[in-house]
Amino acid sequence: MGETRTDETQEHTEDTPRSAGGVSGPGGRHLVAVLALPGFPPFELGIPSRVFGSAVDDDGEALYEVVVCTADGAPVPSDSGFTLQPAAGPEALAAADTVIVPPTHAMPELALGGPLPPAVAAAIAGIRPGTRLVSICSGSYVLAAAGLLDDRPATTHWNLALEFRRAYPKVRIDEDVLFVDDGDVLTSAGVSAGVDLCLHLIRRDHGAAVTNRAARMCVVPPWRDGGQAQYIDRPVPEPTVATTTATRAWALERLAEPVSLAELADHARMSLRTFTRRFRDEVGMTPVQWLTAQRLEVARGLLESSDLPVDLVAHRSGFGSANSLRQHMRASLGVSPIAYRRTFQPGAAA
Repeated sequence: MGETRTDETQEHTEDTPRSAGGVSGPGGRHLVAVLALPGFPPFELGIPSRVFGSAVDDDGEALYEVVVCTADGAPVPSDSGFTLQPAAGPEALAAADTVIVPPTHAMPELALGGPLPPAVAAAIAGIRPGTRLVSICSGSYVLAAAGLLDDRPATTHWNLALEFRRAYPKVRIDEDVLFVDDGDVLTSAGVSAGVDLCLHLIRRDHGAAVTNRAARMCVVPPWRDGGQAQYIDRPVPEPTVATTTATRAWALERLAEPVSLAELADHARMSLRTFTRRFRDEVGMTPVQWLTAQRLEVARGLLESSDLPVDLVAHRSGFGSANSLRQHMRASLGVSPIAYRRTFQPGAAA
């Protein structure tokens, strides 16, 4: 979704939406290389193959080719008692349009800001300029150790944030979000946030319809509310404590209408203060931020799939006016509604 997911806070200066990367796989497919490092956790390593492998066009043709490789082409041990025989070596990284680095549990020196192993450093140095770089969970340590995150926003698992800051003080780490999209470099939080980020990349490349199909095939939501704040350890509430779940469902049915914070609290039968606190605890953002994110999702879907005038898109998504929609899209995505629509409908009229 947004470029820094809590959900939509990254600001860009250009009025041009990001496009898909180059194509170099068979049949013109986008080539994704996944770098398997010693001590890799199998779940995270498998995320890109599963998610990108589920992305197909309207004719059922695959849109991505995913190749799992190692830094030197040799087999690498997992952290789960088996060894992976890779399909390729560093040449896959050099040819890729997108390179994804899952975590490793066998490079403790990276947690102290130490150097990458020579073979890994050489493989990463061989990646073509302009290639899209992605990390899942503590794969961010590898990108940071290579100097690729210096002076950039990034995220990692919330439980590693303090350690990461000490090891890589030049990185602007944000442990509250599910992922950070900084254009050509993207980082995700722990484990399943890698699924969120891969779906976000499909959305960036091909729009909502393709992403929704891929998400259905993987039996996961196409996007999730909030950030990591909702997953950080905190006391579990008593079963008798009310939640904001029903109120969120109620609000989703009324996104096109003005909905005030007082109305939300009243629906939840809580005071404003209690509702706001509980909502943030459960969702990881304020009610107003959440409503804006939901409305942006509706607007983006309409801009991608319909020829409705921008004024009507703004009305149906609850922003009220084209000017309000324009301001929110610029703040969240760095583009105007018309520029966004042309990314997914190149022949669309203004």
